[in-house]
Amino acid sequence: MSPYADAADLVERSAAAFASGIPDQPADDGFFGPASVAWRTSGGLSAPVAGLRALMVQALHPLAMAGVDQHSDWRSDPVGRLAATSAYLATITFGERAAAERAAARVRRIHEHVTGVDPVTGKAYAAGDPALLLWVHAALVDSNVAARALFGTALGADDADRYIEEMVVAAELVGVSAELVPDSAAALARYLAGIRPQLVCTPAARESMAYLLDPPGLDEEIGEIWQDIREATLIALPDWARQLYGYSAPELTGQRREEIRQALGVLDAVYLGEPGVLEARQRITLRMRAYAGISAPGPAAAGGSGGRAPGPAAAHA
Repeated sequence: MSPYADAADLVERSAAAFASGIPDQPADDGFFGPASVAWRTSGGLSAPVAGLRALMVQALHPLAMAGVDQHSDWRSDPVGRLAATSAYLATITFGERAAAERAAARVRRIHEHVTGVDPVTGKAYAAGDPALLLWVHAALVDSNVAARALFGTALGADDADRYIEEMVVAAELVGVSAELVPDSAAALARYLAGIRPQLVCTPAARESMAYLLDPPGLDEEIGEIWQDIREATLIALPDWARQLYGYSAPELTGQRREEIRQALGVLDAVYLGEPGVLEARQRITLRMRAYAGISAPGPAAAGGSGGRAPGPAAAHA
């Protein structure tokens, strides 16, 4: 059997992982809470594009990619890796503080054993290195903002700064000192510009991202939708990242944007139909509306963008 044979389970397994991370009766509002921009930006139709964009940008750091390539099971179970990341993101975003801290502690323990030498640069790496953890964090945050601007509801300048500042705690949870983490759009842009000379498209990055862009095993309906998401991801990539991979992307016309948004809507409907997803989204929406003093919504409202939670590709490496 092909190691990628379970790619068709991408939606099912990611949905189950997401639902498992949303508490039913939480003891507290976690590190972000229903009033945060982080809750509003953790989902939406653009979430799959944000997730894939983040992975593609993260993979361009040769030391970060070497750690994934040499120590993870992405070749034997790539969907399982994405599902585990989906569960982690849901837990730290929506879970109780204790649950988020436990999840982050598990990640830190795993990182202790992820060390080695990158065959491309010859440099040693350690997954627990704050510099590598910061790179992964920054790429994810930047991708969420960028994907929403293109295919979702763009954040205003104030909300973007607030979101980036809120997300500092996510980097702290995995071991990065707060003073090192960009806390505004301007600071994030400076950080990304400063690290660009270190980035390269290694053979491992090219192989893993080729799989993510064209995963075998998808059924015909999801496969067609995924091609739209693939194109959206390439459009959303920074020019320099696209050039490093050697990919091209068409111009994003108004018509093409709407076609992509429709495809994302269909994927989200499929995702919403998976067991537990609607209920998890309802729990999130109810908490947000209770905080805002709004009456409880029905099932249709709970599936709307205001309470939408991460889609199947809202993951990071």
